[in-house]
Amino acid sequence: METLTLILAGGKGSRLDILSERRSKPAMPFAGKFRIIDFALSNCTQSNLYDIGILTQYLPLSLNEHIGGGKAWDLDRRDSSVTLLQPHNYWYLGTADAVLKNLEFIQRRTPKYVLILSGDHIYKMDYRKMIAFHKENNASLTIATQPVDPSEVKRFGIMSIDETDEIIKFEEKPKTSDSNLASMGIYLFDYELLERVLLNIKRDDLDFGKHIIPYLIETTKHEVYAYQFKDYWMDVGTYDSYWETNLQMTKDFTALDLYDPTWKVFTKSEDLPPVKVGSDAKIETSLVSNGSVIEGTVINSVISPGVRVGKGSVVKDSIILNNVIIGNNVTIQKSIIDKRVVIGRDSYIGYGDDFTANIEKPDLLSSGITVIEKRTIIPEETTIGRNCRVFKSHVFENKKIKSGETLR
Repeated sequence: METLTLILAGGKGSRLDILSERRSKPAMPFAGKFRIIDFALSNCTQSNLYDIGILTQYLPLSLNEHIGGGKAWDLDRRDSSVTLLQPHNYWYLGTADAVLKNLEFIQRRTPKYVLILSGDHIYKMDYRKMIAFHKENNASLTIATQPVDPSEVKRFGIMSIDETDEIIKFEEKPKTSDSNLASMGIYLFDYELLERVLLNIKRDDLDFGKHIIPYLIETTKHEVYAYQFKDYWMDVGTYDSYWETNLQMTKDFTALDLYDPTWKVFTKSEDLPPVKVGSDAKIETSLVSNGSVIEGTVINSVISPGVRVGKGSVVKDSIILNNVIIGNNVTIQKSIIDKRVVIGRDSYIGYGDDFTANIEKPDLLSSGITVIEKRTIIPEETTIGRNCRVFKSHVFENKKIKSGETLR
């Protein structure tokens, strides 16, 4: 085998807060019918990489059920495989520790190269081009990179390169940096080098960004290179980025084309009937998924499979996940409604001009987004303001909820 692919898919996505209470970040729904991990998996099969290990950890059930035997991505063939790798005795303590604890899985396959991916980013990429770049430069490690806004450098591994694309400096999540060239969390290793550094660096919390990459840059010459990826790539690790990236997909022209027949994004789909649009319904600039029944108005929103929007209701600038039931005469603005929520008639969600930040989590919710947890039941005639967090355990004794509140 030339290339073995490992997808790191065990992250909680703590900044997604309520949305990651019951699923890992790679299992998060995206753009109606997809899940975030679909992009990495589809990139693999479109790049003719058919031997894949998926390293899961946090709440793996929904991810395991989604991937199954890999049929949706053509990974159930005789000459391909997808293997779900979960911790045996102890949790993975770092990204490289996760790979180290599955070293036997890698050794059995004796690959020449190991491609390591993050399972929680939105992008389309032909990995064959990165592999060709790696070979041309006689690299031992190649890192996919992309410039980020200078205000965002604290969220990424940041590197400096010379005129040959060799990485000469690397900092993991610096407060400030002269460079804004960020690691995409995509690493292509020569297998022999990967095995050697995993076994030689003795740390329980072994991490690629904190330990492996800085060590290799300090101890090698002409071996670690940056592959500069020019196309769309997004980390949807916050409420704001998740909301913005989903709604970008509704526009007439998007940087990421979900409808490109030459590079499809595959997913496991439910067998659902077509969308039903009522006689008084109105839909503008939105994604509406199969199985949905729309009798009200949907504007600039993403509607996932099996959603019902009642008569006289208005959904605007919102993400509605699977099987949500919205009663009649409900208004929803700039909200993320998780799966199987029921919203009673004559209610207002994300309501008003008060943009008070969430009192408990002001760093997560300050732009006006209200989030409702999976399986919550909202009674009829309830008003919920902006920047609110609503957990399903809450009992609605008061139906007038001010902006910035958290309901448990």
